[in-house]
Amino acid sequence: MEHDRHAAERLRMVDEQMFERDITDARVLDAMRSVPRHAFVPAEIQHLAYADAPLPIGHRQTISQPYIVALMTQLCELGPEARVLEVGTGSGYQAAVLSRLARQVYTIERLPELARRARQALAAQGIENVTVVEGDGTLGLAEHAPYDAILVAAAAPRVPAALREQLTPAGVLVLPIGGRDGQILERWRRCGDEFRRERVTAVAFVPLVGAQGWPLSEDDEEH
Repeated sequence: MEHDRHAAERLRMVDEQMFERDITDARVLDAMRSVPRHAFVPAEIQHLAYADAPLPIGHRQTISQPYIVALMTQLCELGPEARVLEVGTGSGYQAAVLSRLARQVYTIERLPELARRARQALAAQGIENVTVVEGDGTLGLAEHAPYDAILVAAAAPRVPAALREQLTPAGVLVLPIGGRDGQILERWRRCGDEFRRERVTAVAFVPLVGAQGWPLSEDDEEH
C-alpha cells in the first residue's frame, strides 16, 4: 500500500540520514518518522521526497534536506509547552515537524502562493497548532512574542535585531548567517540581555529577503 511504502521510506530516511549523523533527540527522531514529507512537495517530485537533498517547491524556493530540518529542530531544544516562531514557511514541512514538539507554532512566509499552499498541506494533515502568516519574516511577529525558539529557514547577512528582541529571556534563535552563496548555521542563546553564539555547520539556504535581511533582487522575484 502507498501509505506503508511511505512509512517505510520515512523509517529508512531516519535510519540512514539521521542515526548515522548527529541527530540524537528522541522526540525529534519520532517527529521525522511521523511527518509525511511527500505531502509537502509538488506531486511531480514526490518520488524524491525522502532523498537526502533539498527539493524545489517553486518560486525559486526549496524544501530543506531532511537532515537539516532535523538538525535545526534539535538545536531549538523544544519542550512540549514551547511557543515557536518559524521564519520562511516554504512548503510547511518544517512547521509540521515543529508542531509535533511544541505547543504553538507561528510561521511567516513572504510569498502569498507558498503561504496558501502551506496552509492547505498543514490542514490536510490535521495540524491545528500552526498559524501561517503572510509578511516580512525579518521583522518577526511581535504580536505573539516572546518565543522560546525562533527558527529561520533562509540565509541572513546578519541576525535581524527584531528576532533577537522577540525571544524569551532564555530563548534560542537558530539561523544560517553569511552570503548568498554559502552560510554557517548558528545558534544564538539568549541569557537575559546577553547573547551567546554557537557556530554549528556550513549550509546553503535561499536568501532571507526583507527589511532586516537581503533586498529583493531579480533572482528572488517570485516567477
